Amino acid sequence: MMTTQIRLAARVSLAFLWFFTAITSAFFGREIGLAVLANADITGGLASLLLYSGSAVDLLIALWLITTWQLKKCYLAQIMVIVVYTLLLSFIDPSFWLHPFGPLTKNLPIIVLLYMLYRSE
Repeated sequence: MMTTQIRLAARVSLAFLWFFTAITSAFFGREIGLAVLANADITGGLASLLLYSGSAVDLLIALWLITTWQLKKCYLAQIMVIVVYTLLLSFIDPSFWLHPFGPLTKNLPIIVLLYMLYRSE
C-alpha cells in the first residue's frame, strides 16, 4: 500500500514530468517535435497546431494533478494520453523504441505507477 507521502511524491513528480514536457515541446524542443511530425508528412500549420495542442494537453494534466480534483479520473486520463502518444509515435517513428534515452520504453513504468496511484486512491 502506498503511504500518503509516497502518493504525494508520485503526484508531484508526475506533475513535474507533464509540465516540463509541455514547456519543452512548446518552446525548447519545438523543432524536434516538428521534425518528428514531418516524418509523418505533417508540416506547416497542422504540425504547429498538433504540437501546441499536445503541449496544452500536457500542461492541463500537470495542473489537474496539482489540483487533486478527481484524481482517479486524472490517472485514467493520463494512461489514455500516454497510450495514444505511444501509438502515434510508434507509427510515425518506431525507432523511438530503440532510442538510448527510452522516450517510449519509459511509458510502461509510468503507466504502472499511474495504475498503482489509481488503486490506492
